[in-house]
Amino acid sequence: MGDNHGAGNLILAEIKLIHINEDVLDEQGKIDQKKIDLVARLGGDWYCRVTENNLFKVAKPLAKLGIGVDRLPYAVRYSKVLTGNDLGMLGNVELLPNEEEIDLVNQLAEVKEVLDATIGDATNRERELHELAKSMLKDGKVELALKVVLL
Repeated sequence: MGDNHGAGNLILAEIKLIHINEDVLDEQGKIDQKKIDLVARLGGDWYCRVTENNLFKVAKPLAKLGIGVDRLPYAVRYSKVLTGNDLGMLGNVELLPNEEEIDLVNQLAEVKEVLDATIGDATNRERELHELAKSMLKDGKVELALKVVLL
């Protein structure tokens, strides 16, 4: 993959057989990421130990593509609250909700609370809605979180 110092090799292989300690499997027979001691390779001299605290899920698009981060409004893409991982989850949603679906979110108690507490304060309203969406993303409520940030 290069001629200079530090250049790497690319190896493509078909796995024919794997030996695995069954202690790291979940109830469905899949590897439980929380039970294995993974290390992630970063750039330069940097690595990261993967722990339960820094694991997160982003659903894989199967047959259809998500809307993409670039279709999110500017204020969402450049949020001071939402991380790149959060944006990736939001961008993985298949369709943007319509206005009617977004308006229905106003009826949720936690949304009403934010809206009532930030009347006339657009800056804090946006931040508080993004914080609420972030907590929803953490709970796996991606489509609901998208509707909240689109209010």
